[in-house]
Amino acid sequence: MENKVYAVIDTNVIVSALISKSDESNPVKIIKSVTQERIVPLFNDEILNEYREVLSRDKFNVDKDLIETTIRTFLTDGISLERTSTLGEYFPDSKDIVFYEIALSKEDSYLVTGNLKHFPNQPFVITPAQMVDILEQK
Repeated sequence: MENKVYAVIDTNVIVSALISKSDESNPVKIIKSVTQERIVPLFNDEILNEYREVLSRDKFNVDKDLIETTIRTFLTDGISLERTSTLGEYFPDSKDIVFYEIALSKEDSYLVTGNLKHFPNQPFVITPAQMVDILEQK
């Protein structure tokens, strides 16, 4: 278990992975690490619903079977958690709070996002590149 990394994966990382043309992009590496059970995804129903809603948008043109396979992988290999309330933190978009609060719910977990500016500046809020670096060190 010590080689596993626990992480909330922001929707933008999943979108980037599923529409990427390169198998070597950091978001793709993140999703591969989930399927390889190196990253244990953390989520709740709100997060899964956002994944499904955003990935289903016409502009992304993501295959519906791929969306469902991705969601199923998170359900099978991940951990559903209750939110840990955060007070006094500023979020430009209130929809992002759930991602942060789920990350707070599991000690030593990360929040992986392509939009650091959407979250409080905390050491556990990292970019996909930083997560890939962490995985390479394990």
